[in-house]
This record gives sequence, C-alpha cells and structure tokens, in this order.
Amino acid sequence: MSFAGRYGPWALVAGASDGVGAAFARGLAERGVNVVLIARRQAVLDEVAAKIRDDTAVSTRTLAIDLAEPGAATAIVGATSDLEVGFLVYCAGADPNFEPFLANPIEVAEAMVQRNCMVPMQLCHHFAAPMVERGRGGIVLFGSGAGLAGGANMVAYGATKAFDMVFAEALWAELHDKGVDVLGLILGKTDTPALRRLEHSRGQIGSLDDVPPGAATVTDVIAEAFGNLGNGPTLMVGDMMRAAEQLLASLTRNQAVELFAQAAAAAMGPDN
Repeated sequence: MSFAGRYGPWALVAGASDGVGAAFARGLAERGVNVVLIARRQAVLDEVAAKIRDDTAVSTRTLAIDLAEPGAATAIVGATSDLEVGFLVYCAGADPNFEPFLANPIEVAEAMVQRNCMVPMQLCHHFAAPMVERGRGGIVLFGSGAGLAGGANMVAYGATKAFDMVFAEALWAELHDKGVDVLGLILGKTDTPALRRLEHSRGQIGSLDDVPPGAATVTDVIAEAFGNLGNGPTLMVGDMMRAAEQLLASLTRNQAVELFAQAAAAAMGPDN
C-alpha cells in the first residue's frame, strides 16, 4: 500500500504555521496526502498552504483556531466533518516563557493544559475511531525532553509533555494491532522560530537569524519521524536525546530532577 493509501486521503496537522509542524505538513503533502493546517495565525497558514499547493498536487484546508481556547477540538471536528482524516499530527504546544510557575496567573498554566493535553486527547478520541474501523491510519504526538523529569521554569509545560508521552504510549498499546500507527516523538532542543525568539529575547543568540547552539535541525527531526512511523510507541529524536535518555536511566528520580534544576539555572544565565 502506498503512503497515501495507508494514511490518507487527508491529514490534520495542529501547529502547522511554522517550524516542525509546517515541515511535517509539507512532508505529508510530498507523499500525496491532502493536509488540513491548524494554527492561530490565518495569514501565516495561508502562506504555508499556498506554498504546499504550488509545490505538490495535493489539496489543503486552513483552520485558524487557538488551541488553548475551550471548544477548540469541537470546532476542528465540525470543520472537518466532510473529510476522511487518516493521519493526525499534534505538534502545537511550545512554551514561549520559560518562567517560574508563580510568575504567571494560573490561567496561563490552565491554557497550557488545555492546549497540550485536553485538545490532543479529544482529537485522538474522535479521529482514531474511524481509523480503527478502516484498519489503517496514523497518529503522531510531539513531546519534549522537558517531560522526562520535573524542572524549574517549565512546571506546567513539563507536566503536560509527560502526559503526552504516556498518552501516546498507552494509545499505541491499544491501537497498533488494529492497523493504526501511534508514535510519540520526544524532541530535545530544536531549531524552530519559537526557540530562536526565546533565546534572542534572553540574549543567548545575537540575531533571529542565528541557530541556537546545540539545536537539532527541523529537517533531521522530520526525517527521523517519517522513518519511524511504524516503530512506536516512543522515539527519542536525535543523538542528544538518545544520550539523555541513557543518562536519565542511570539516575534516581531525585537525581534526575536535580540535573534538570541545574540545567534550568544554566539556561537562565548568571544574572537571573
């Protein structure tokens, strides 16, 4: 069966405006799958969609939706009710702040739980059922190394990413023998526009054109993702993440948290 036959005819990509999400959408289109692009910024989504249509033969649809808002999943389901969605990618959910838990109103953390936990769970529940009925399909959930242990300045973010990882693993346990591939991708530091903005704001890179030190490329991340769709439930992406996994496996939980605390302090810089 072709890739489009296995995972098409439509894929839904949440977080598709730039970075890894836009690249994943392009990879799907290049493999003959039509794509629904979801993010907050309509103008940016339209640019991504136009580029995909110019370069491939697939159809696109854009949905400008804030995934942190209540009702986001319901709106997505309604806007795609006429499509057969055979592939779901959820890569929204970066943390632009890297600040202490008490530095922001509780609503900031609640919105992150909504975007990173509730919405992907709701979308998986809706779209996985017909995938199981068809006996084919795929689900990719993007996680983060921040979910491997608790760390300062990413209290809610790390917790949501731990949820995403375990959720993907459990979903794989239930669905992989029913023809549905489920893969949780655990990313480390990745060269995305969001990371460049964060590190530039903290003075860690001099320009938004600079590559953050030690960051994996989006191209490499996408290549690993597509090369391992059937190798769930969990993939540590990149040599650095695989090395980190091995290191953490040798530590107690307390030691892992202390290591993350040291890393968070180093990321903040000596003046913070």
